[in-house]
Amino acid sequence: MEDLASRKCVPCHGGVPRLRGDELAEFASRVPAWEIVEEHHLRRRYKFSNFRDALAFVNRAGEVAENEGHHPDISFGWGYCDVTIYTHAIDGLSESDFILAAKIERLSDSGVT
Repeated sequence: MEDLASRKCVPCHGGVPRLRGDELAEFASRVPAWEIVEEHHLRRRYKFSNFRDALAFVNRAGEVAENEGHHPDISFGWGYCDVTIYTHAIDGLSESDFILAAKIERLSDSGVT
């Protein structure tokens, strides 16, 4: 399978089925650091050594999201950043959610835990 991070998110306006079961497990195996919560959303906590690094990561993740036209929920504070991703139009997970997770995960290759 092609590297997810090299793909582009596709806008979803509803009417497509949510990923479930084996199909969901296949995509999940490609972003193993991310937790799948109730087959509804992806969640990942990133840890940092200070507030400045967490803020810089949030800004980089925000740029990726804006470029993809697919926007996660992000919260952060001193030493952490929580990212939650799902497709609002279908109230669940789509392929684009895993693409965005993989792109954000690439950002973490620079020393984030």
